[in-house]
Amino acid sequence: MSSDSSDEQEGDGFDSESDSSDRELQIALRDGLIKPGLVVEARPKRTFINNTQKLNEKLQQIRVQLSWTERLDITTPPAAAAPGTEDAEDNLTETELAENDFKRELSFYRQAQAAVLEGVSLLKKHNIPYKRPDDYYAEMAKSDAHMQKVREKILSKEAELERREKIRKLRTMKKFGKQVQTEVLQKRQKEKREMLDSVKKFRKGKLENLDFLDGNSKQKPNGGQGNKNPKRDFRDKKFGFGGRKKRGKYNTGKSAADLSGFNVKKNATAAGKKKKEKGGDQKKRPGKFRRQKMKGRRK
Repeated sequence: MSSDSSDEQEGDGFDSESDSSDRELQIALRDGLIKPGLVVEARPKRTFINNTQKLNEKLQQIRVQLSWTERLDITTPPAAAAPGTEDAEDNLTETELAENDFKRELSFYRQAQAAVLEGVSLLKKHNIPYKRPDDYYAEMAKSDAHMQKVREKILSKEAELERREKIRKLRTMKKFGKQVQTEVLQKRQKEKREMLDSVKKFRKGKLENLDFLDGNSKQKPNGGQGNKNPKRDFRDKKFGFGGRKKRGKYNTGKSAADLSGFNVKKNATAAGKKKKEKGGDQKKRPGKFRRQKMKGRRK
């Protein structure tokens, strides 16, 4: 209970303070002491002290008078500019030099060059060596074990790169092999189509020879003829060379127009007379159904 009462008293105190401050602001606004708008508390103006005399005294107090060999500090103006560029570079103001990156870096380079030239002359004057001796030996910052690990890491990376390169080459060769195999299959299919087309043309009478069948075979020494057998010649004339037998005697445009085998005297007939048919006096052969019926009667 006591804690609750103390909190209530503190809250009442804050409310009374805020009310009093609000009343003060209202009275000041009514009297014209402040103007309407955002009210900001005025702060005293800060004054900066630049006591040059005290600063110089402090500098003399902390300054240590040491020789140049102990300090090794050099302050020099920039070195002479290259011929033809001294006017363009030296006439730049500080603002122009600050905004021009290339000219600014060039001025740094010239100042460093001048400092090096003066520093070398001062080192020679004080007999201080500034070059590394030929027999100078300095211990490496990294141990041999660490460098061995670095070397192994580099070798492992190189081996991994070689392995990847071999895999890439194998994939390329495999892809090229598939391409060559596809081209060979397409070539074979094309040759097969051409062979079938040639066979169809030969059956239709558009081709007179079968030279396309011997396109891939080796020619014989005697013009492809060789030693022929008379029996083989007779059978070829009688039965042909194989292939299609049906409708083999059909006329073509060329055979229908060929009249070299027509005999006029043999086929000539007198006017008004019919040609005597061969075997006209013989009896006509009965049909197949009648022959089978006659055969059944005999049994």
